[in-house]
Amino acid sequence: MSSSLFDLADQAIQYATKQGVQYCDARAEKESIKSVLIENGEIEYVKEQTDQGIGIRILKNGSWGFYSVTNPQSLEALKDGIDQIIKNTTHYSQKKNNQTKLSPVNTNKIKKDYPVFQKPELDDLIAVGLECSKTILEKPKIKKSNVSPWFAVNSKYFVNSEGSEILQNFTDTVIEMSATAHESGLTQAVNITEGGRGGVEQITQNNKALQSADFISQKAVQLLDAKPAKEEKATVVMNPDFVALLTHEILGHPSEADRVLGKEMAWAGGAWWKDKLGEQIGSENLNVFDDPTTEQSLGWYDFDDEGVQTQKTSLIENGILKNHMQNRETAVDFDTLPTGNMRATNYRFMPLIRMACTCIEAGDWNPDEMIKEVKNGYLISNWKVPSIDMKRYNWSISAQYAQKIENGEVTDLLRDVIVVGVAPEFFSSIDACGKDFTIRPVTNCGKGDPMQSMIMGNGGPSIRGEATVKSVN
Repeated sequence: MSSSLFDLADQAIQYATKQGVQYCDARAEKESIKSVLIENGEIEYVKEQTDQGIGIRILKNGSWGFYSVTNPQSLEALKDGIDQIIKNTTHYSQKKNNQTKLSPVNTNKIKKDYPVFQKPELDDLIAVGLECSKTILEKPKIKKSNVSPWFAVNSKYFVNSEGSEILQNFTDTVIEMSATAHESGLTQAVNITEGGRGGVEQITQNNKALQSADFISQKAVQLLDAKPAKEEKATVVMNPDFVALLTHEILGHPSEADRVLGKEMAWAGGAWWKDKLGEQIGSENLNVFDDPTTEQSLGWYDFDDEGVQTQKTSLIENGILKNHMQNRETAVDFDTLPTGNMRATNYRFMPLIRMACTCIEAGDWNPDEMIKEVKNGYLISNWKVPSIDMKRYNWSISAQYAQKIENGEVTDLLRDVIVVGVAPEFFSSIDACGKDFTIRPVTNCGKGDPMQSMIMGNGGPSIRGEATVKSVN
């Protein structure tokens, strides 16, 4: 990113401060994305796009204002926007009597370059993508292969009126794949995403992408002969991939303090444990955290979009709700400290409280031992689609596949499976967590209005509890 964009962000802060704002910050950002779509072994398109600009946030008379501009060339391009948001916030504060306060944080001046061990190039993406597509198509009954590798190179500079100047440079490399099998009128599809913060090594190390391509194609074919599940409430053992989405939807989003307070309710945005801090909301086996310092995950960063230094935050300890993810404003409401979870999709948006890497902690169970104790139940594997009420209290999540457990043995493969639960009831039923802790990449989490899409990590181990299982065609 050009140093001139940094200079403009600095000048914008100086200008806004002279206009008498209570607080202001600016994010100068540049992102370059290169992506490939490969369908059935053929390259459908190659895309390259670059976006850069500045987002400016001001607090005046207790009210927030925000302005963003793409590729500004001078301070004059920013002044009018700053003047307008100051005018708007002044008018709004006269009507609403807002008393927004910010929790104090340390001032930081730092540059962080996140490691890239193998710099990604388009040729690398194409080679990996074609090989994965070939692997998928080699399986009989596969009718469609979709492979989409991409990488994004980001530079983000944060500056505020309190003296912070923070530059973070990072690269994300991801491959998204799906395999669709068809026979005798039945179609089954399995998909997977691999990748993380770093270079091509995030998808090639230990043949990760190729192994995943082989796995999803085999499973899609096997599902053509699978049975539907009968509806029953039973013991379920959920694998780490399925647990990643369960954690994301039913534990992560309700832990965002703006949703707990009802300040951000778009996209099923409530919290089923509102006003329950300090209470038992799950079994003593349930421990949940969010940790932006988790290296190589898509949610790895050292400073959020308020300049707050990140740390691991314990959300649930032995089933007791301990904390929420906080920004500088909500931390005052809850009389606690900000957690470093304030993030925006890019400079065009106001930041919101977002998950970084939210997970259920590992336990001390071998997953095979968890299964051996089940007389009648299901092994639930890999998430598909969630359906959740406004408080994330009642939920259903479809699985890409499942298997019956009978007398401690994994038996029939099952298709079109949906797991249905009630949040406090399910989490209170958890009696075992595995050693097989895994973090999965999430590339399309939506929140806010206008909706912001965000990447992050989610995960956990295999867990065992009680839920309703059924198949829906």
